[in-house]
Amino acid sequence: MKAILQLWLAFGSLSVLAQSSEWGQCGGIGWSGAQTCVSGTTCTTINAYYSQCLPGSNPVSSSSITTVPPSSVPPTSVTPTSPTTTATAPASPTGACSTPLTLPGFNNAALPNPFLFNDGTPVQTKEDWTCRRAQLAALIQGYEAGFLPPKPSTLTGSFSKSGNTGTLAITASNGGPSISFSSTITYPSGTAPADGWPLIIAYEGGSIPIPAGIAVLNYANSDMAQQDTTASRGLGTFYNLYGSSANASAMTAWVWGVSRIIDILEETPTAQINTQRIGVTGCSRDGKGALMAGAFEPRIALTIPQESGSGGDAGWRISLYEQNQGSVVQTATEIVTENVWFSPSFNNYVNNLNTLPYDHHSLLALVAPRGLIAFENTDYVWLSPVSAFGCETGARTVYQALGVLENHGFEQVGGHAHCAWPSSLTPALDAFINKFLLGQNVSTDEWSSNMVFNGVTWNQAQWINWETPTLT
Repeated sequence: MKAILQLWLAFGSLSVLAQSSEWGQCGGIGWSGAQTCVSGTTCTTINAYYSQCLPGSNPVSSSSITTVPPSSVPPTSVTPTSPTTTATAPASPTGACSTPLTLPGFNNAALPNPFLFNDGTPVQTKEDWTCRRAQLAALIQGYEAGFLPPKPSTLTGSFSKSGNTGTLAITASNGGPSISFSSTITYPSGTAPADGWPLIIAYEGGSIPIPAGIAVLNYANSDMAQQDTTASRGLGTFYNLYGSSANASAMTAWVWGVSRIIDILEETPTAQINTQRIGVTGCSRDGKGALMAGAFEPRIALTIPQESGSGGDAGWRISLYEQNQGSVVQTATEIVTENVWFSPSFNNYVNNLNTLPYDHHSLLALVAPRGLIAFENTDYVWLSPVSAFGCETGARTVYQALGVLENHGFEQVGGHAHCAWPSSLTPALDAFINKFLLGQNVSTDEWSSNMVFNGVTWNQAQWINWETPTLT
């Protein structure tokens, strides 16, 4: 009996003392391992399935999320604070480009064909794609992202620098209340190029290795729009300007902030930033945000979402399919109960995804023909690996149609913690940075997946039923 008690005490002590390492898991639905982190890291809620030991003492999320994903979400009645009929878009060859925010009557279980206009006519030219891209952008705002306001009536900024660190301060107003926010820019050593340093806007500092010769702006996106829980709706700097009832999602508010940063950089030569060579990156929830920024801000030359999962480069339909096949993944019905990354109006559609006239292959396609390389991690099933592969494959057809297949990269591997960076991916990352930010003539033929899909089968014909045109 004494020996058993000693063993129990020994194992009990190990359980108390066990701590997760940096980047290790420390909580989440179904997690039974260590729930504390080694010194210098904080157990941070990434989503309901995953908490992680991140460097630093300040967690990204102020609240632990323990809600089990529901099977359905009640519809939400939303009164938009923005126009709900037509968004501004370029002209098409046949006249005005109609860009409604919704498409009543649409129903499609597969990924919707990106090469069909809303009225069903085919996209045939690159000029056609300009209109089709505007239609998709309007639909994504109408269903899930909320209204993205244009540049405010008053926008001013200032810049100061000490050593290799600069501070960009911005003030914005629309004739009423004003808001102010600032970002820190870390510069490379040495003399700036004649046209300025290339820049990567890194959501919450980012987690990818930045090569020499690139400036980095640390974007405090969670200050622009909070993202703790669903109680964060309408909180943050953006909503202090546009009101807490604005239907813009947190991610849309982040895009607005990125655009204002670029606006001021264009008007501030002393910042020594080449605004033709701007990239954006983020991981996990911030990877979703970085992708949204690249999709809606055309001045971004290179978009680098990292492990963004469902709501990022993984789409709604295929994530639901993965769940129905037995995988524990984030789905639309779960994600709207978790946080405020999407507009409140999205609740009206999460139980009937076939009515969405787009999916996240369409969101990815908005980046085309500009540079895009996405990274995913198959070790974490809740990131929806089949859906990420499927949506990236769907978006790739748009790059192919535009004749710029090499501008789209995708790397899907395992063997590392969530948002930790495996050195094996650095060559692919560097190739895209060298091409789109440093202007080098290098190959960006970077597309691969380990095809580890938790036993779920990828059947391309089930999801992609269109022929890829050659747009002239």
